Amino acid sequence: MHEETAGSAEAAAEAAQAVRHLRRAARRISGTLHTFRRLLDTAWADELAGELNWLSELLTREYDYGNRLERLLAALHRLSSAPGEPDGTRSAGRPGVGAARAGALLERQLTLLRTRAHSAALQALGSGRFHAVADAVAVLASEVPLAGEPDGAATGAVAADGGVARPAAVVLRPSAEQAHRRLVDAVDSLPFGPGALAHTLTVAEDRYDGAWHHVGTLLRQVRYAQEVMGEESPPLTTAARHLRRHREAAEAAAAAASAGRTPRIAPATAYALGVLHADQRHEVEAARLAFCRVWHPSGGADHAPLHV
Repeated sequence: MHEETAGSAEAAAEAAQAVRHLRRAARRISGTLHTFRRLLDTAWADELAGELNWLSELLTREYDYGNRLERLLAALHRLSSAPGEPDGTRSAGRPGVGAARAGALLERQLTLLRTRAHSAALQALGSGRFHAVADAVAVLASEVPLAGEPDGAATGAVAADGGVARPAAVVLRPSAEQAHRRLVDAVDSLPFGPGALAHTLTVAEDRYDGAWHHVGTLLRQVRYAQEVMGEESPPLTTAARHLRRHREAAEAAAAAASAGRTPRIAPATAYALGVLHADQRHEVEAARLAFCRVWHPSGGADHAPLHV
């Protein structure tokens, strides 16, 4: 796969699909190891999860930069195509004449970052580190090191003779429930309500972004645990979709702000990037509100959250 640096469009599409599957598999296995860590040899689980996180993040960068550029250019086009005022003047929410230059600047910056990420991914996929991770994953189905006998006896994961003491669903349930409790606690610590969400469009706009991204990570781990348990929660799937939208919009807004700080750009270009930045922060707020409606369907933060 790492040799697919050139060729037909079909070959490029197949390589991109393979990388996508690899990225998702690495993320799922890493999240599952984290959730069920108490049942495994912790040193082994932590080391493999760390390596899988490295691989997933490395492969995600190229996709993220490409997706971010596509999102920002589409938003610029949408904002530029918006109707003006009835008297023919420009609406305050339109990027104006600087839209084309703003788009060109974003394309240069994000394409450069994407190219560097692609090169880093190709180098990693040909490295000994990647092959060591692949070898470790290949034996997961038959050689998973479980927790030591004292811990295994305490958790009921492994019997003294090495056999399974209880059904897998019974053994795995406490870890899955603990992951859900971590998610609930993280969501409960988020600032809800119009007053908190107003920070989205202030100088403190990114104050809570990290906390929301952390909730997204915990939600993924809960959903991966559900997959292991053979369960599914459509509301959590919907909530995860809103949090993905939140992350994408927040990172796109940051990219627009970074481009706006480029030295010696024209005022019209800076204005267009400012309009684009505000548009993406509105998307952040909309995603947070949508998540709140799913998590608290009755409309208040005092209501019980969704359960696994």
